[in-house]
Amino acid sequence: MTLVWPSREQLDSYADALRRGWSPDNVRGLAATEEELARIGHDPDAFVSSLVDREAKGERIVLDDGTTVPRLPGYTQWMWDGEFCGSINFRWQPGTEALPPHCLGHIGYGVVPWKQGLGYATEAVRAILPAAAAEGLRYVEIMTGADNDASRRVIEKNGGVFVEEFVTLPSLGSRRELRFRISLELTS
Repeated sequence: MTLVWPSREQLDSYADALRRGWSPDNVRGLAATEEELARIGHDPDAFVSSLVDREAKGERIVLDDGTTVPRLPGYTQWMWDGEFCGSINFRWQPGTEALPPHCLGHIGYGVVPWKQGLGYATEAVRAILPAAAAEGLRYVEIMTGADNDASRRVIEKNGGVFVEEFVTLPSLGSRRELRFRISLELTS
């Protein structure tokens, strides 16, 4: 498994994963899947280019409660083993490790169900850590649901240390989450 930049060449495989029921958003699920497919159908090139926004020039983010918040710099890479098998996102605020309360961590990831258990998420997190260090971050924070043991293992295998349990904002579903921190001092 390698991380690749989203491209038109791999877009059909990504769209196929969406049609098979995978969602790039573990909070919004099917609604996010349908939105992605509509965006791909409307303008595939714009969709692909929207996945890399290092200057945060994209539209504001609309939360589930209708609140809009500024976009952070960030990008998505796709996990690839000859076909699309998941995605990993990295976002940050320049000059600080701090994130706004609506942003649940620097890194988010998801593996398609038919490729889970192969170590792809662990490898993807490991592969993206040097990029986070290159942005000047001393550490990244990753959140996972309190009952998501598989994600917790991915984070811990990458040096994640438990920080706290908390409840997300109502605009994010008031869910119990765990916050982990991974030091990047040895990564760069």
